[in-house]
Amino acid sequence: MTARSVRTGRLMLQPVTWRDMEDMASLKADGGAFGQMLGGVCTRQQAEREMADDIAFWACHRVGIFTIRENDRFVGMTGIHDRPDGRGFGLRFALYPWASGRGIAREAANAALNFTHDAGVKRVIAVAKESNLASRTILGGIGMHVYETFPRDGQTMLVYESVRG
Repeated sequence: MTARSVRTGRLMLQPVTWRDMEDMASLKADGGAFGQMLGGVCTRQQAEREMADDIAFWACHRVGIFTIRENDRFVGMTGIHDRPDGRGFGLRFALYPWASGRGIAREAANAALNFTHDAGVKRVIAVAKESNLASRTILGGIGMHVYETFPRDGQTMLVYESVRG
């Protein structure tokens, strides 16, 4: 456990490292886990590029992407990244489908959001498809509110925002 680790009632969130590459590549290749994420399902090479970016982001901003473990078992990821669309620091979360439905995503995303605000980041956004009720429920449940909408590939996208400080 490091100073950047976060423990919740049942979860351990730790900043991603190269030791997590196999777990992250597997998660990002899973359509049920990553199918609705920006960029979608990733190849191994894409996952490696994202890992390098995530580790550099931690070094630069002292916030970033966490692994999520429940009872020492990798179940997913959450945290902050710099959105490629220029909208700012974005909250992400993804779980394996077998880990869904028990409040893990909400618990982990809330912990990552609080960690980020506590580290001095005043504004965090998250983007979800209007049709993605699961993500919208989580984002609303952790106190984020809809800030704006925009169209993408025939879908209405909702931009959620959390501002503190």
